[in-house]
Amino acid sequence: MNSLLQVPAVLGGAIVLTLVAGKLTDLLLRRAGARHPETPLWNMLRRCRTSVRVLLFATVLRAVYRQIAWQPLQEHETAVGRILTLVLIGASAWCVVLVTSAVVESSYARYALGTRDPSRVRRVRTQVTLIMRIVTAVVAVVAAAAMLLTLPGLRAVGTSLLASAGIIGIVAGVAAQSTLGNLFAGFQIAFGDMVRIGDTVVVAGEWGVVEEITLTFLAVRTWDERRITMPVSYFTGRPFENWSRGGIQMTGTVFLHCDHTTPVPLMREKLKEILDGCEVWDGRGWDLAVTDTTPSAIVVRAIVTAKDADDLWTARCTVREQLVAWLAEKHPYALPRVSTSAAAVPSEYADGVSKRAPGSDA
Repeated sequence: MNSLLQVPAVLGGAIVLTLVAGKLTDLLLRRAGARHPETPLWNMLRRCRTSVRVLLFATVLRAVYRQIAWQPLQEHETAVGRILTLVLIGASAWCVVLVTSAVVESSYARYALGTRDPSRVRRVRTQVTLIMRIVTAVVAVVAAAAMLLTLPGLRAVGTSLLASAGIIGIVAGVAAQSTLGNLFAGFQIAFGDMVRIGDTVVVAGEWGVVEEITLTFLAVRTWDERRITMPVSYFTGRPFENWSRGGIQMTGTVFLHCDHTTPVPLMREKLKEILDGCEVWDGRGWDLAVTDTTPSAIVVRAIVTAKDADDLWTARCTVREQLVAWLAEKHPYALPRVSTSAAAVPSEYADGVSKRAPGSDA
């Protein structure tokens, strides 16, 4: 065959073979997914078809390119071989990451469907996310080292990257202590079950929901849609509130400052009436008591319960608003007051000396 015709023939044959193999693989995955709809793995593996096609195409060309008798190709045979090898290594790494991701996500999806405890699902989700980031980083490093090994001028660098991990780790530990600290903190959060994606937390005085956890930082979405990003080492070195740990049911308090003449028994009855009409109250418990007193007011504490943090916030606001409105309408004297005038002095003390007879009753 003419050498000029060998190039398009080989390329065309490689393309056709790749497309046919990819189509056949996709068809088999579709049939497997249709037969086993309870297993999402087969449909997830279909996302790997592009990387598999690139891998097959590079493998076919790498195997037959030496058989082409085209002179320009033979003159640059070594360079072409190295380029195809680099493409082959990159496609292999890409395929490994996608296949691993499909397997891990499929396992997580089946676990989430079979588990009714939301806290366990969030914990596994956090661990799966960090594991995939670690796998991606390891595969990328190995692929980069393998690529360097194919280049004679950089072969020593690739060998050092694979064989001298201890020295590199020591140097990195000295040069990037903060980064490594966050990295190990990420491992501690993932497998120590301290905080999980979806947990409701109070950190640095802000209330929000954990939206993303990586190996180096953690993002919290606040109630007003802001995003607070902080290093994961913050959560391993400082105290914070996790309202979702140990279950999502919560108990909250509402404090009101009232006058000493406040009808507390009537307030208690009104609180029960408010909670009976509150849809977000879960009915587990409630209470109202005077917890403190000052020279000018008393502190009344109402306790309410709800199934999660969002409903608890709504219940507390409802109780606070309706109790204050009820006091203002029915018992305005019970609202706290600030004295701005001098107290009235009894007439017998007007001159500074008591006019009562010694021993007389008041």
